[in-house]
Amino acid sequence: KSTRVRTGCLTCRDRHLKCDEAFPECQNCKKSNRECRRGLRVNFQEADKNMATWPAPYILPPGPDYQVSFQDESREIASEYKGGAEKYPTPLQKTTSLPEAYEYQNHYHYQHRPSYPNVGSDHSGQSGFAPNLSHSRHPSQMHHPPTPNSSTDYLQDREVVLFMQVYVEEVAIWMDSMDPKKHFSRLLPFHALQEPMLLNSFLACGARHLALVNPRYSDDKALGYYDSATKHLLEALQDPYRDTVTCATAAVILNVYEIMCERALQRMNHIAGARALIKECGWNARATGVGAACFWLNIGMEILSCLHFNWQVAWHPDEWGLDMEMAPEQEPGHEESWTHRILYIVAKTCNFRASVTQNANNHHATQQHRLAEWESLKDLADRWNEYIPRTMHPVAYLHPGQTISGSAFPEVWLIKRTSIVARLFYHTCMCLLAQIHPIDGPKDPKMHAMRQEHSILICGISAHVKDRGVASVALRSLHIAAECLTERRAQEEVLQIIDKIQQETGWRVEFINKELQEKWGWGEQQTQNPQHPYQEVYVAPSMNQLIQQAQAQLHTGQTAQQQQQQQSQQVQQPPQPHNG
Repeated sequence: KSTRVRTGCLTCRDRHLKCDEAFPECQNCKKSNRECRRGLRVNFQEADKNMATWPAPYILPPGPDYQVSFQDESREIASEYKGGAEKYPTPLQKTTSLPEAYEYQNHYHYQHRPSYPNVGSDHSGQSGFAPNLSHSRHPSQMHHPPTPNSSTDYLQDREVVLFMQVYVEEVAIWMDSMDPKKHFSRLLPFHALQEPMLLNSFLACGARHLALVNPRYSDDKALGYYDSATKHLLEALQDPYRDTVTCATAAVILNVYEIMCERALQRMNHIAGARALIKECGWNARATGVGAACFWLNIGMEILSCLHFNWQVAWHPDEWGLDMEMAPEQEPGHEESWTHRILYIVAKTCNFRASVTQNANNHHATQQHRLAEWESLKDLADRWNEYIPRTMHPVAYLHPGQTISGSAFPEVWLIKRTSIVARLFYHTCMCLLAQIHPIDGPKDPKMHAMRQEHSILICGISAHVKDRGVASVALRSLHIAAECLTERRAQEEVLQIIDKIQQETGWRVEFINKELQEKWGWGEQQTQNPQHPYQEVYVAPSMNQLIQQAQAQLHTGQTAQQQQQQQSQQVQQPPQPHNG
């Protein structure tokens, strides 16, 4: 039997095509204008008969991270030939398997490009520009910086490094407020070096924050990175074998960018899109790693929006898969788990509050049933506060008259960031429960005292906290707590705290000041006195300044006391006789 000999080119072999073995150039390479690479002749010898008795090679069993993906490139290869693309039918949108994910894709396709002023490269734009989503233009009409489109070992561009540093130090700190592993600030930036979609998402957030706080930087930089990340995400969503983990992570990060750009009412659309991809990955409260980080960040952003608009949480808390069996915690180190539990309680409270209007005309919903539900929520919150570890309670408490800063609120000192976030959510939950009692109502003396107590604690935590990573929760809690304040001094300080947060984060939160002033009845008085001290940007005094002020006051008091003692001694001494 003659030995089979193949003399086909290596180019056809790599492309899995049958070569006509023409020399020096085969017809396939000639038509596609490719290099016809030749190799050595391959002779297929008859297999050894003893090979059947050889032991099978050892194969490692697939681990939990084992993934196999197949990518069909036949359409792309056929498009390189004349008339090749027409031989394939038009691809159909598969809307039956992942409807929510494709709705998210369509949402991005039409709404992801807001209008921004073309400031140019001289960084002379206004940091307070708010995008108008009703007008959009194609990215080709704007000048954008070059964006990373390939993997790299480390960042080398100076501007890219700046934007990444701003993201890690200013944006990711509050994204990681409920994540013990700090994925968004410590782990994912390294993974982004190999994923252009993640890298452009991070750079978009960093550039956007820099444009908000520094008028020298324009929004065009951020929008360029945002468009590039969105392009990568849309291409991935069209791939049925996409990397769902990377897509969901990028969607959550882009959601943060959009929250920094748009009004609060438009946040829920982006949160819903990210939630669809999170569900596609199967992430919930039992997830670990980056899945848990994305899940809880998305849940936290949705709860903050629901607190503002009095909406129900779309992802029902009972479907999160969270373990709510609470027992007294004796050991520290599980603060994040208790923070997740208070988020569950706040979400249930949001749903209960939003259902008040829905059940107003419902004769089947009795007051006794709602009272039992209210008492159940109150009991959950009380048990949470009783069972949490000692590290989630204040380490110090100073009354308003004892604080060095002269604040109108007590100084409530909490050390760990997740503990601060958890306490703010807890006190916010108690304020809401005091307002929505089914029978007594907010004017009941007991409910009024309960609301006042927790409102003062929210203001006390927010007034003295120096961690910028809790700004997002502090703003929403302050908005709810400050509505019941009646003293002018306390009201002014709340507005100063909000101004301070706006100065540090650049977020457009002027509407909070306006809503609070209307709630307090400041409208007519503010018109008569537009230059009120609350409008000045509040700058928290540093610890060195406070110590110097205290030492100066102490020195002044000691000097005055010595002068009084000298004067009293002079009065007590008899007059000396005058020798004339």
